[in-house]
Amino acid sequence: MLPPLVVVDRLTKRFGEATAVDGISFAVAPGEIFGFLGPNGAGKTTTIKILTGLLRPTSGRATVGGFDITTHPVEAKRLFGYVPDEPALYPKLTAVEFLNFIGDIYEMKTAHKQARIRELLALFELDADAGGLLESFSHGMRQKVALCAALLHEPKIYFLDEPTVGLDPKSARLLKDIVRALTRAGGAVMMSTHIMEIAESLCDRVAIIDHGRIAALGTVAQLRELRGRDTLEEVFLHLTGGFEDRRIADIFREPARA
Repeated sequence: MLPPLVVVDRLTKRFGEATAVDGISFAVAPGEIFGFLGPNGAGKTTTIKILTGLLRPTSGRATVGGFDITTHPVEAKRLFGYVPDEPALYPKLTAVEFLNFIGDIYEMKTAHKQARIRELLALFELDADAGGLLESFSHGMRQKVALCAALLHEPKIYFLDEPTVGLDPKSARLLKDIVRALTRAGGAVMMSTHIMEIAESLCDRVAIIDHGRIAALGTVAQLRELRGRDTLEEVFLHLTGGFEDRRIADIFREPARA
């Protein structure tokens, strides 16, 4: 069995008195789509920012491709692609200029870089707009450029933070197909999402995080069975304190009749 491509060991992150991530542990194997689910403020984005080297952990350890992200950040960063929850692009560059810049950061050979840029822009139907400034792009178009940037250097590991936000249904389906192809080729994908249907249909395993702690971890079938629920959404709401039917009924009850 191949070793995991992502390992998180007792990872903790505090901001002053607040604990955003509280001693979590998990691993992501080659060929696996790992869903990372949780309500707003649960610690999803903080965890991904630690794994991508944007934040330093308070304690614990995280390795990416065998490299500690804190002590060997450059070596680790060469091995992954990252799509943040908000596309981080340079507005005064065109899509082509931005992707060339990303390719140069990863020291891609010019001919291969140019071929990959053309291929990815065509795949996401951005080739007709590739010469326009990124500041003129819609949110969905910027998201697709961010996806192109993450895929450009053909890494084995991908961190996707709410990657379908802003995408139209066709592009969201394309992303699902790409993710499946990446893992069939031996890559690993860690993806946070609020869309339970995507997690249920796409992910091999999911971790549900709440208040900085892992509340559940396993396949969708395992979580449904262990929690006695019919759907992943019901498991999620049960673990994270979703609204109950009676509370909704109280709020939206019919007015009393005279």
